Amino acid sequence: MKMFSTLPLFTASLFALASSQALALDAAAAKALAAKSACLACHAVDKKLVGPSYKDVAAKHKGQADALEKVSARIKSGGSGMYGPVPMPPQAQLKDDELKLLAGWILAGAPDQ
Repeated sequence: MKMFSTLPLFTASLFALASSQALALDAAAAKALAAKSACLACHAVDKKLVGPSYKDVAAKHKGQADALEKVSARIKSGGSGMYGPVPMPPQAQLKDDELKLLAGWILAGAPDQ
C-alpha cells in the first residue's frame, strides 16, 4: 500500500527531472524565440524593465501545478494587472509548443543553458 501512496511523488519527480533536462537542451532556442518575439524588449532575467523580471515571474508561480499552462496562456493572450497597469501585448501568433517552450524557460528563471 505504501508504494501506491508514494507513486504520485515519484512520478512528479521523474517528470520534473525529465522536464529540466529537456529545458536545458532548449534554453538557447527559448532565448532566441524570446528575442525574436520582442519579449526581451520589456523583460529581463533578473530586473524589472517595462514588465517583471523572469525570475519574479518564476517566483510568483513557484509550486503551482498549473504554472506552465497559466504562463503559456498569459503569453498568448497578453493582458495587464498581474504585475502592474502596463499591458503586455498578446503573442497569439506563437504555436502551443513555442508558448510552452517560453513558459518553461521563464519558470526555470530564464537560464542561458
